[in-house]
Amino acid sequence: MYDLIIIGAGPAGITAAVYAARKKMQVLVITVDIGGQTIWSGDIDNYTGYQFITGPELASKFEEHMRRYNVVVKENEKVVELRKIDDAVHVKTIKGEYQAKTVIIASGKKSKELRVPGEQEFKNKGLSYCATCDGPLFADKDVAVIGGGNSALDAALQLMKIASHTSIINILPRLGGDAVMREKVENSPAVTIFNNTRVVAVYGEKMVTGIGFVTGADPEKRLHVRGVFVEIGLVPNTGFATDVELNEAGEIKVNCRNETSIPGIFAAGDVTDVPEKQIVIAAGEGAKALLSSFRYLAEHRL
Repeated sequence: MYDLIIIGAGPAGITAAVYAARKKMQVLVITVDIGGQTIWSGDIDNYTGYQFITGPELASKFEEHMRRYNVVVKENEKVVELRKIDDAVHVKTIKGEYQAKTVIIASGKKSKELRVPGEQEFKNKGLSYCATCDGPLFADKDVAVIGGGNSALDAALQLMKIASHTSIINILPRLGGDAVMREKVENSPAVTIFNNTRVVAVYGEKMVTGIGFVTGADPEKRLHVRGVFVEIGLVPNTGFATDVELNEAGEIKVNCRNETSIPGIFAAGDVTDVPEKQIVIAAGEGAKALLSSFRYLAEHRL
């Protein structure tokens, strides 16, 4: 029986784990990976304390900090069920079952899929959801980024330095995202932007060879690319959290103390309905959730 189980090891989960270790709590971290969405990020210019750092570098710093406290981490382990029974929270994973007095859900989000013909067939065969991870594989090749927000702009900025040419396929009339990022992309001769355009298919043989797209009411056209990066948004990882209250977007509803609808179960980071999904915000929310968990244990004398 742990004092606390933390589900997820992104900025929120790792920060909560560090705080828990410093308060001498018996804590277990269960996670599919370490770093969360931070690993997917390219250049980070706005994380306090670092004038410039890449996503993978920052994720490594997070992990290094957590490991200093010898926190017990179950890596490559996916949670499939979460139940509160009496005073214990039962966490079931693909590998085992664990119990704790409190739980912090910090499972983050995952990429949305296009849901078009060819997407499943060419996953990891030219189609990727992570430009930071897979971008270097497409050096000097034509690629397409699907999306028009910050994620798509970040991917395009990374690929501009690697690929021969980058096409952005944006379903909206104009690009969104931060003005600074948008300006860099729009002014780059290595980028072509297709607004008001949607992807209808991914084509290939053994690997991706192109995409089919439709602009407005025009007939389908094809674009020859060797890489496709899907950046159309994220959905919360809440499939296991069927008992806590969610909002319409599937995010966990929390109050200002990171309490969910079930006492003893807290949530933090991008998996929650807290506005503005940022690394620094997720880290702060992780700290808050841990302090609430610690307070809960003291008040209930658990």
